[in-house]
Amino acid sequence: MSGSALANVVLGFLWGGITAYVLLGGADFGAGFWDLLAGSATAGAAQRRRIAESIGPVWEANHVWLIFALVVTWTGFPAVFAAIASTLYVPLTAVAFGVILRGSSFAFRGAVKELSLQRAFGAAFALSSVVTPFFLGAIAGGIASGRVPLGIARGDVITSWLNPTSMLGGLLAVEVAAYLAAVYLTWDCQRHHEAELALIFRRRALIMGVVTGVTAMLGILVLRADAPRLFNGLTHRALLLVVASIVFGGLSLILLFLRRYIAVRATAALAVMAVLWAWGVAQYPDVLAGVITVSAAAAPTQTLLPLVVSLAIGSVILLPALVLLYSFQSEVPERSSQV
Repeated sequence: MSGSALANVVLGFLWGGITAYVLLGGADFGAGFWDLLAGSATAGAAQRRRIAESIGPVWEANHVWLIFALVVTWTGFPAVFAAIASTLYVPLTAVAFGVILRGSSFAFRGAVKELSLQRAFGAAFALSSVVTPFFLGAIAGGIASGRVPLGIARGDVITSWLNPTSMLGGLLAVEVAAYLAAVYLTWDCQRHHEAELALIFRRRALIMGVVTGVTAMLGILVLRADAPRLFNGLTHRALLLVVASIVFGGLSLILLFLRRYIAVRATAALAVMAVLWAWGVAQYPDVLAGVITVSAAAAPTQTLLPLVVSLAIGSVILLPALVLLYSFQSEVPERSSQV
């Protein structure tokens, strides 16, 4: 297999890991968004309990995909990793602190007994769950709009992530995470015979689905002005995926309206996947938009070949283990309400 082919195989693994993180880790972040808006300690207790019980078995396991993406980028595309890390270190640092604060707050909230401490840890968990996906989206926007040049610290450390496309990416990341979480929670409520909670999250999923769709449509205008290369790719090479995202998004709203909570999990995930992969297709073959291609950025064949073999073997081991872990999610015993 040629070096170019190996580079594209590595890219496929990388994009698969990013997709998994968006669909699984993103839903965890979105659950924190709804935790923030659940209401007072009394009124929101049932919602917060369902959120905690739903994400409890898997909330840290989902970060394996983020680590996976970082390691694969570092190993397979070292120059790209160096450019991103040295230019976008401000939002990357914010993401790191957000992940740590979110995890520790979630754990401590379930351990403390004092109401004031539960509220404080709950607020930290919820706010970090919103801030973290925002900065992840801002990082994506900086890369997609071509604001990360090749080399060490050659990009502007502020405007590389504080720009219209990055703000759009951050907003969409928060909205998509909240949408996925609400969709996933509807069925979790239903299977635990919590019909009223299911209706609450159904309504929130419908609202956030519409809001996310409107943001995406208006975002096209932002990309046209701020990231014309990406806009051109989305409206030409990746147009079928853009259309697919609209179709699956519309179908998801219909299924939510009809209360088909299992089916809508699949269509909502497909809608989000279509958007993510539309970005990838629109930017391809560049790994840094307008800067360097996948083949040119790849590590030597001597590195890529063992990396591909390792990823293939690791996938065979990891994926069944994660499926087993997620199967435990439906067997979590009911616990007392948390604030």
